[in-house]
Amino acid sequence: MYPAKADSEQPAPVTGVPVPAAASQWSSGLFDCFDDCGLCCLTCWCPCITFGRVAEIVDRGATSCGTSGALYALLAYFTGCHWIYSCTYRSKMRAQLGLPETPCCDCCVHFCCEPCALCQQYKELKARGFDPDLGWEINAQRAANGQGAMYAPAAQGMGR
Repeated sequence: MYPAKADSEQPAPVTGVPVPAAASQWSSGLFDCFDDCGLCCLTCWCPCITFGRVAEIVDRGATSCGTSGALYALLAYFTGCHWIYSCTYRSKMRAQLGLPETPCCDCCVHFCCEPCALCQQYKELKARGFDPDLGWEINAQRAANGQGAMYAPAAQGMGR
């Protein structure tokens, strides 16, 4: 886990909620996937589910968990190049949350350790206040009620 800097705050890509300056770092390391045994097992045996949940949140509900997960499974079964599809979502998520491209480029991370990458992305969404198990709509409703995180609307800028 990366150390947090509590001495300063900056606006985050969530609506109106200041977060610590360290929010631009991943909340967990790439190989911290074993910290959550249930998530680790699910991702090792059925990565399409973890990927679908992450993709639905990253896409802000534009694609459903089932659609993304099914496409991931088909790519894995027929081509073995599912990691190319999933690394694009890592890049998109990093851009949305201002995360660094570490420990190496997104494609290398997904090619070398797909389950670890998916677990790290899922855990990052959880750390940012999302519950990927619930899907985008429920997360959006929770955010509207002040109960969870929410990305800034796409049409607006990130600054104040």
